[in-house]
Amino acid sequence: MTELKTGFPKNFLWGGATAANQIEGAYNLDGKGLSTADMVKFVPKSERGNDFSLDVTKKEIDAILAGEIDARFPKRDGIDFYHHYKEDIALFAEMGFKTFRLSLNWARIFPNGDDTTPNEKGLAFYDSVFDELLKYDIEPLVTLSHYETPLNLTLKYNGWADRRVIGFFTHYAETVFKRYQNKVKYWLTFNEINVISLSPYTGGGILVEDAENPLQLSYQAAHHQFLASALATKLCHDIIPNSQVGCMLARMATYPATNNPDDVLKAQHENQMNLFFTDVHARGTYPTYMNRFFAENNIVIKKETGDDEILKEHTVDFISFSYYMSLSATVKPEGNRTAGNFMGGVKNEYLETSDWGWQIDPKGLRYTLNDLYTRYNLPLFIVENGLGAYDTVEDDGSIHDDYRIDYLRKHIEQMKEAIKDGVDLMGYTSWGPIDLISASTSEMSKRYGFIYVDQDDEGNGTLKRSKKDSFNWYKKVIASNGEDLA
Repeated sequence: MTELKTGFPKNFLWGGATAANQIEGAYNLDGKGLSTADMVKFVPKSERGNDFSLDVTKKEIDAILAGEIDARFPKRDGIDFYHHYKEDIALFAEMGFKTFRLSLNWARIFPNGDDTTPNEKGLAFYDSVFDELLKYDIEPLVTLSHYETPLNLTLKYNGWADRRVIGFFTHYAETVFKRYQNKVKYWLTFNEINVISLSPYTGGGILVEDAENPLQLSYQAAHHQFLASALATKLCHDIIPNSQVGCMLARMATYPATNNPDDVLKAQHENQMNLFFTDVHARGTYPTYMNRFFAENNIVIKKETGDDEILKEHTVDFISFSYYMSLSATVKPEGNRTAGNFMGGVKNEYLETSDWGWQIDPKGLRYTLNDLYTRYNLPLFIVENGLGAYDTVEDDGSIHDDYRIDYLRKHIEQMKEAIKDGVDLMGYTSWGPIDLISASTSEMSKRYGFIYVDQDDEGNGTLKRSKKDSFNWYKKVIASNGEDLA
């Protein structure tokens, strides 16, 4: 008789996830170079509306560097994790974290991206962070590239559009693998790699304003990232024999809005465009369904001899992904739209939405886990999931975020159901265990954390850390290995 898995495995990796450009600050200290994220300005919602772009133009960058733009750049300051990391990690340890996902800021280690010699002060900073994590038996889960391309690579090579950047990346990867080989065994290559097709600047440091075919530029750059990821995976396995390397996808499962076959086909197409990226990482080949898309959009992927073999021989050990919402698709002229993580869809009448209009769909996470595991038969790791919301600090300093607890509880319940379904799930790192700068809007008021940071959208505040109600709730979840969700 087949034994039914009824709970989370004993070695399940509970924790939280962040990105260097959203927490570190210290953008110009200790030899760090500028990154693409340092050029992203804050735009108030009243000016931004619901339609905005994260892409930055060469003209804007030139004006920023010349000091001609009067604006705030919140990702430069983050929440000053650079000087608060010991305090923050102690709070993560108090919650019982088994793992903490963070990214290395490439420009902190190689200020220009194409440097020959690394910046020792940058390397030493991450040594200190890893030592602090390991002091509490917290496994680092490290992303090599999380929307943090060195700005020089954008200005000099147009980022990942240039094949030469592969070599700069593998030099960076080899450097950190050798440096941290006794401290880090879980690695991710590119955060939400599919975002390069949605926001080329964010995902690949690419300037598209003069491109004849921006899609050609984006998908050629994606090919370069696939190769860089495969080569980094080989390096990691060679340098750190017990290491595990994963890819990372912004998974946006798309449902057909109706049972109209045309809606079903449209939803299938949207899912294929999303899963193309994990198909290459996990299977090591370009799926045939992309042939038509490339042909109809005048995209020709330029490959060199040996590229296909590199992709085939160095596939990932596991698949990690972010999950915040599901989407719906229809061929009809679209009426009510919803917001989303880099893209939206038509409103699903069966789902509630967050303060930012993101559709809340816990059962969609179970669907996603089953879908990915059936497709790839590789271990899965949920490395981003959370609720961005407005939080209120009461007169006594308490923060009652029952809405966040409810969101997380419902998603964790569906994770457990997926494990019963037979899914091999390695771990779960909620997004933003401590309040941080929003990736999409550069707001501080869009809060995800179990830990409140006293800072507002204008950068004012004491940076004092304080616990929300969700802090003790998540501590209880981890201590019970996901059994006590009350």
